[in-house]
Amino acid sequence: MRKMTAISVFSGAMGLDIGVEKAGFNVKVAVEINKNACEAIKLNRPDVRLFQEDVTNITGEELLSAAGLRNGELDLLVGGPPCQSFSMAGKRKSLTDTKGDCIFQYIRLIEELNPKTFIMENVRGILSSKVQLDGLEIVNDDGKMEIIDNEYPVAQYILKRMEELGYRVEHRLLNSADYGTPQKRYRVFFIGTRLEGELNFPSETHSKNGENNLKKWVTFNDVIKYLKNENIESTTYTPYNEKRRKFMEMVPIGGGNWRDLQPEIAEQAMGKAYTSGGGRVGFCRRIKLNEPTPTLLTSPSHNSTMLGHPIENRPLSVEEYKAIQQFPLDWKLPSSIASQYMVIGNAVPTGLAYEVANAVAKHIKNN
Repeated sequence: MRKMTAISVFSGAMGLDIGVEKAGFNVKVAVEINKNACEAIKLNRPDVRLFQEDVTNITGEELLSAAGLRNGELDLLVGGPPCQSFSMAGKRKSLTDTKGDCIFQYIRLIEELNPKTFIMENVRGILSSKVQLDGLEIVNDDGKMEIIDNEYPVAQYILKRMEELGYRVEHRLLNSADYGTPQKRYRVFFIGTRLEGELNFPSETHSKNGENNLKKWVTFNDVIKYLKNENIESTTYTPYNEKRRKFMEMVPIGGGNWRDLQPEIAEQAMGKAYTSGGGRVGFCRRIKLNEPTPTLLTSPSHNSTMLGHPIENRPLSVEEYKAIQQFPLDWKLPSSIASQYMVIGNAVPTGLAYEVANAVAKHIKNN
C-alpha cells in the first residue's frame, strides 16, 4: 500500500508534521519563512523539499511539482497559519492584520492544490475573531450569493469558503492534556475532506483525574521521570539573574507564584505590575509538579510569563520543552538557546497532532 502524501505550510519546527508522519503520511514538501525553524527542518528532515519563503510567493503548482504530484492527488495539506493576530492577549486585529492574511493564503492553496483532506490549526481566539469583508461575495445559508459589507466571524468565513470549494469541514477546540500531552494547551483544529464517509475528531484519551475510564493527565513529574529514564540532563537554559533567583527561592517548592510571597516582597519582585489589573499569574511562577504545564511560551524567563521549575531554582530547560511538546529528544535545533526555546515553544504538541492526523488517515484509508 502506498504511503499517503502530505504538504506542510507554515511548518515551523515541524511539530504538526511529526504527528502527521507518525500517522502514516509522507511529508514531501514544507514551506516556512522563519530562518530558525528552517534550520531545524534542514537538520532533521533533509529529504523534505523546503521552500524558505513567504507563502504568498508560492503557488500550488510549484508545490505539486516539488512533491511530484498532480492536482487532486495530494492526500493531506497541513499547516498552522501564524496565530498572533488571533491571540487572546494584546490587540486582536484578526484578518485585517498581515499575519491574519495567512488564513486567506491557506484557503488559496486548498483551492490550487485540491487536496483530498486538510488540517488547519490555530489558537482559540480564532473562534471569536471577526474580519472586515467589505464588498466580498459569499454564498449565504440559503445558497444565494450575498455581498458582505461588515465584520464577519472568521471561523464561519472559513467554513463557508471550504463548503464552496467542495469540502465538508469539522472544527473543534482541543486541550492537548486530554490527549496525553503533559501540557494544558488549547488549540482549534479545522479538518476537512472532499472524500465520502465520516470524518470525525479523535476521542479524548485522558482526563484530569481519570474520569470516564480514561487515563489521568500526564504531569510535569512524569516528564522528570521520562528524562531521567532516558538519561537526559536538563542543562540547556539561561540561569536567573541574582535578583530574580532570590525571589524565586521564596516561592514554594512544588508550584506557586507571586501570591505565595509576602506582600512587600511581591511588590519588589513585580514593580508597577503589583498594583495593575489583569492576569498576573505568570509572575514568579513555579509550574506545578503534579499537573500538566501551562502553555509553553517562546521563552520561560520573561518576568510576567515565567515558567519556573517546580523544584529547582531555574526556568524550564530546552530538554524539558522538547519532552513537554513530545518532540524526539534527538531533534536537532538552532544553535542559540533563545532560538531553541522559540521554535519548540511555537510548535503544536506532536502527540496532539498525531491524534488528529490519525483520525484523518483512517478516513482516507476507509475510502
